[in-house]
Amino acid sequence: MTATFSAQDQIANFIADAMPERILSFKFSASVQQRIEILVNRKKEGKITNTEREELERYLLYDNLIGLAKARASMRIAER
Repeated sequence: MTATFSAQDQIANFIADAMPERILSFKFSASVQQRIEILVNRKKEGKITNTEREELERYLLYDNLIGLAKARASMRIAER
């Protein structure tokens, strides 16, 4: 798992350096947000399939990566 976090850090830094203002304004589309909500509710209800669980885990990884990139982008902008 350490390698994954290291890779996420590298990607987050790359994104933050390349386009800090754009990453700060990024949000998932309404349809993606709705899908995540559905998957979270299915998980809470214990009705999630393995395929859906994998999909939810991918969304959570994306969200983590975007969060890291946004934090770094904020720092880049503050340093200017």
